[in-house]
Parts: sequence; C-alpha cells; structure tokens
Amino acid sequence: MLELTMVAVPGAEADAGATAGMTLAELPSEPGSALRVGRDAAVCRLVTPEDWLFVSRVHLEFRCGPDGTWRLTWLRGSRPDPASEVRLAYGPHGQAVGYGATVPLPRGGAGEIVVQELSGPRSINVGFFHEV
Repeated sequence: MLELTMVAVPGAEADAGATAGMTLAELPSEPGSALRVGRDAAVCRLVTPEDWLFVSRVHLEFRCGPDGTWRLTWLRGSRPDPASEVRLAYGPHGQAVGYGATVPLPRGGAGEIVVQELSGPRSINVGFFHEV
C-alpha cells in the first residue's frame, strides 16, 4: 500500500501556517497501479491549485512495478524547461529528481517529495508512506 498526503504551501505572502488544502490518497501495491499529481483533475488523483502554473497538468506519477516497488516519475510537460524543481527526501537521504526522470521510492519507507516553484516561494509537498 502506498499512502500519499499532499499539501500546497502558498509561500511567504500567506500566513506561515496557511496551506491551500491537504489531500490524501492511497493505492494498493499491485503491479501497474498508478497515481498522478498535477493541475488536471480529470487525470490526477491529487490536484494542485489550477493557477499554479509551475506545476504541469500532469506533473508527477507514482507507479507500482512488477515486484511491488513504487517509482516516482517527473513527467515532462509541454515546455522544454521546467518552472519548478523536484526533490525526494527520506530519512537522512535526499536527491534532486531530474526533469523526465524516474526514481524508486524506498520499500517500506516514508519520506517527502517537494515540488518547488523556481520563480517564487510556493511549493507542493507530497508525503509518502510505503506499507509493505
């Protein structure tokens, strides 16, 4: 089972504790299971604010492989250069995720994916927990 919690953080212009909302999703660890994050509510299970253009219509995809391992892909958008950066953090580990790259999530672990706006303070924080 993969459990995700997403929070949209408006940045410095809003109150320090303010968020644009928190959403939750979970999926069984079955091969081929997929969950997407982005602005397009017709395609994505976790949806960001529509006017947050630093997030693509379909920005991130979580997909379960044949061995039950989950992978995160930063899907390439319609622009050649992204308006955000994506970082994966778990325990003491952290890494940047390249535009269009796929990285494995730790099996049986927890962490966070941060989509940070390059030209401003806003971010999307997606916490994950992979229950084995």
